[in-house]
Amino acid sequence: MELDAVISRRRMCRSFLDRPVAAEVLDRALALATHAPSAGNAQGWAFVVLEGHETAEFWRLVADPSWLEHPDHPGLLSAPVVVLPLASRQPYLERYSGPDKAGPQVVEAWPVPYWLVDTAFATMLFLLGLAQEGLGALFFSLHKPAEPLLAHLGAPDGWEPIGAIALGWPGPDDRPSTSSRRPRRPLSEVVHRGRW
Repeated sequence: MELDAVISRRRMCRSFLDRPVAAEVLDRALALATHAPSAGNAQGWAFVVLEGHETAEFWRLVADPSWLEHPDHPGLLSAPVVVLPLASRQPYLERYSGPDKAGPQVVEAWPVPYWLVDTAFATMLFLLGLAQEGLGALFFSLHKPAEPLLAHLGAPDGWEPIGAIALGWPGPDDRPSTSSRRPRRPLSEVVHRGRW
């Protein structure tokens, strides 16, 4: 599939079939994520993949019990896979301490935390890889503190989730959100050449 077709096809999916995703399909999408740009090529990202019964424990740790009893998108809980993209500052401190870099103080002076930016880049490539495989996915924020989840998963100190991705084969009742009806801003409103 051509890149423009993959990009056009990608959208958030909120209902999934209770059907597993083959490991090789998931691995192809995850492999694409590793090609994301990264400051200093530090690659301060990691992906925790939860499948089967592990997804139920994930939902228990991150969702309110009342929502679990009456979710606004019941098919979301059928997602056979949940992936947590994690970011860490430490690989950037280590990389910028190298002899070819100016020192870790550069990382401290960055106007944005590039470990979060780079993990978002990798996550977008992963989402595009899932679309290319014909899978649906929903990126969403965690609504509870991440520490209990990270402890349960055995994540090392210094790693933080930028959100979570529920994924699988789209269910027949999946429908676009009301937000998707909003038109895309035209290029003339987004691009400013030479100055604003």
